[in-house]
Amino acid sequence: MTSTAAVPPPRATYRRLSVEERRAQLLLAALGLFAHRAPDEVSLDEVAVAAGVSRPLVYRYFPGGRQQLYEAALGSAADELTLCFTEPPVGPPTERVARVLDRYLRFVDEHDTGFSALLRGGSVVETSRTTTIVDGVRRAAADEILRHLGRMGGAGEQPAGPRLRMMVRSWIAAVEAASLMWLDDGKQPAAAELRGWLVDHLIALLAATAATDPEAAAVVNDLLALETSEGPAGQLAERVIPVVAEAAHLLPAPPASD
Repeated sequence: MTSTAAVPPPRATYRRLSVEERRAQLLLAALGLFAHRAPDEVSLDEVAVAAGVSRPLVYRYFPGGRQQLYEAALGSAADELTLCFTEPPVGPPTERVARVLDRYLRFVDEHDTGFSALLRGGSVVETSRTTTIVDGVRRAAADEILRHLGRMGGAGEQPAGPRLRMMVRSWIAAVEAASLMWLDDGKQPAAAELRGWLVDHLIALLAATAATDPEAAAVVNDLLALETSEGPAGQLAERVIPVVAEAAHLLPAPPASD
């Protein structure tokens, strides 16, 4: 019987990363740290350790140091956050918005500390450039919501007027504020409950704006034709109409008949 010498396992082959791949690797490591700690608490040494590289290599790709790395990571996160608001124009509009908010709240949940520090400001690495990046996300989010409302000026659409655009931007601000309070309160209520309330908030704002703005009234009229009794708009109507009925005494009395 012949014995066979053990064959050593093949040695792992080292693959040199391209410039783009290495940069993406460093950004991913930085985002993982910025997601759960305030940006001014993260050092380049920690980014290097997280990426499994040397500190000089981090500086080679980001010679501006932590500030440049943070702005690049913020831009990457902004792109991801903007994508949360992108939704195909399929199905009732309020159901589309619900899916958008599900993705948005998942992002907030996964980047809790970094998200909070970003929106509250006050970081030593906050600059006009970082503020511009954040405001760009807000504008992109508002544009996507207006697209779901049929008011982005596409084929066969009218561009949104000032009242409608102001209403959507104010709703985006309310979503941000609610997200921060949600984080402060230990992510309570459940994300699905918060999402439902935020969709209701959008519907209520639209209805209130429609009372005095003809464009918003036309948008509401178009949207209601697409909604279903099982969807967010139908469920809100079922809950609100009995409440509104209690306010019948606030309506003007009908004119007396001769």
